[in-house]
Amino acid sequence: MRTAMNHQSLPNHNRIKTKTTALRLTLLISALSTGSALLAQNNLLGAYQAALQHDASFSSAKASLAASQEKVVQAKTAKLPIVNVAGSSNLARQELYGSSLGDRTYRNAGVNLSANYPLWRPAIADGIGQAELSVRLAQASFANAQQDLMTRVAQAYFDVLLAQDTVATISTQKAAIAEQLAQAKREFEVGTKTILDTNEAQARYDLTLAQEAVATGELLSKRAALSLLTGKDDPSYAKLNTQAVVPGAVPNDLAAWVSRAQDSSISVQAAMLNADIAKLDISRNQKLNGTSVDLVGSLAASRNLGSAASSASSTVASANVGVQISYPVYNGGNLNSKVREAILNHDKTLADLENTKRNAAQLARQTYLSLSYGIAQIKALESAVRSSQTLLDSTKLGYQVGVRINLDVLNAQQALANNAKDLSKARYDALMSGLRLKAATAQLSEADLSAVNSQLQ
Repeated sequence: MRTAMNHQSLPNHNRIKTKTTALRLTLLISALSTGSALLAQNNLLGAYQAALQHDASFSSAKASLAASQEKVVQAKTAKLPIVNVAGSSNLARQELYGSSLGDRTYRNAGVNLSANYPLWRPAIADGIGQAELSVRLAQASFANAQQDLMTRVAQAYFDVLLAQDTVATISTQKAAIAEQLAQAKREFEVGTKTILDTNEAQARYDLTLAQEAVATGELLSKRAALSLLTGKDDPSYAKLNTQAVVPGAVPNDLAAWVSRAQDSSISVQAAMLNADIAKLDISRNQKLNGTSVDLVGSLAASRNLGSAASSASSTVASANVGVQISYPVYNGGNLNSKVREAILNHDKTLADLENTKRNAAQLARQTYLSLSYGIAQIKALESAVRSSQTLLDSTKLGYQVGVRINLDVLNAQQALANNAKDLSKARYDALMSGLRLKAATAQLSEADLSAVNSQLQ
């Protein structure tokens, strides 16, 4: 009986164990999925996607683009007929004294339908052209806002990572200095070190505490700046891979990038559109000073129930259609002044276009050089980090054999930490230069952010 009971209880135990294992596996998978989702949200691409929904300036550009579409609709209404209807109804009371006609009350009512259809107004076509160019200008402004948001998010994100690196570096130095201070105190107690060594270690430790407080405040500030863009205050962010490779400019030709910026940058495109709009404004104002031809027509009906002289009722209906030609003979010089103003505004837009091209070329030149020298700096700092690591290893070995002191080890540790932090900053700056170079030539896209994001871990 006991054996049978054991055989019967064993499957139940296995089922319970299986269910427990399955539950643990489910919880583990859920935790990993949640962690992956959190990581996806706390990386550069996730920050940009959040900023798309939260950033006020980008939302403003999006609304402005949608509103600009109405300009074309409004401009096209100028070539469509205009129809108006008007009605009236009046009641009059007449009292006559000393007359045989006596008192009289009478009414009259009427309705009038009028229409105007432009047959010849050349300025309308220029107005529609200006509206269509305004839409393209709004599209350029929206594209610029999108690229600006990418660079702002990336800069804010890298500022947070750099601030985190600074805090980590100072924390490492603080730990090493605390160890030195403790050793200096022990050696002073046993009489092998002077109080000068202890005071020196204490001063360095206090200075590090002050630097840590400043770095922590800077980290909070940078996180707040990123949160302002994304609307989220994430506890942690994906960091740049220590083996991350910063790609160089393709093509590796400064003149090609400068030429591309002068031709394709969004700021240059916007300046060219402004010049085209101003040119059409000249033509539109010149045509307003010419002849216009309209087709006009009206329908009218009135009902009179008596009048001041008679009590008889009458109904009158009329219709007319014709062509109306108008020419501005004299308007006080207003139209001529507007033409001169439009010409001067066009000259201004041409000067602005030339200035924009020069600025775009200079920006592309500076960004290209910043990227090129940034990559060279990264290579130099990578060598410096390797050398600092070798120096630290050698100094530790020298300390063990008695040819180096603890302060030498501490200095070597600080040099390694500082070089590693400088290397991280150089990578952040070079990556930003690469993004800004593409933005300067209107090539920056979400795919470029994804490429940078793939190097985060």
